[in-house]
Amino acid sequence: MSTPQTHTALETSPPQDALEALRMPVQAKLAAAWTSFMFFYIYVDYLHLYKPGVVDDILSGIVFEFDINQTFVVTSLILVGIPALMILLSMTLPARANRTLNLVVASLYVPVSVFNVVGESWIAFYGLGVVVEVLLLAFILRSAWTWPRRTAGQGTVANVGGG
Repeated sequence: MSTPQTHTALETSPPQDALEALRMPVQAKLAAAWTSFMFFYIYVDYLHLYKPGVVDDILSGIVFEFDINQTFVVTSLILVGIPALMILLSMTLPARANRTLNLVVASLYVPVSVFNVVGESWIAFYGLGVVVEVLLLAFILRSAWTWPRRTAGQGTVANVGGG
């Protein structure tokens, strides 16, 4: 048997269609950001193939100013593989190692992303790709830098590293 609610209880109850806002773990935010980064990183490279002359250069063994050889493709695989692995590592590493690795890798990928616009004539396309990639990396850096930390003995959470 339920008791009727008072008038005050009805006024303070949240609307039935209110969305519940749950705090997302930092690990999930980082993994989602690395996933988004990977989509942009890969699609900028893929859509680059539609630029006139690019496929001809690739067929003649050149990408940008680099000869296509085993060193080039291994380097390319590493450059794509590291952010791809960051998706998994962001969800599985212990917090301290996770935070440090995200700060280091995201910091190193800012210049890697910016390099993609160097010497390109399609500035709107490459510029948009670089801006989105750098914004995602900035989100990763901020999320890792401000990773909440438990205060000693209190069980409460405080932000670390500013902001």
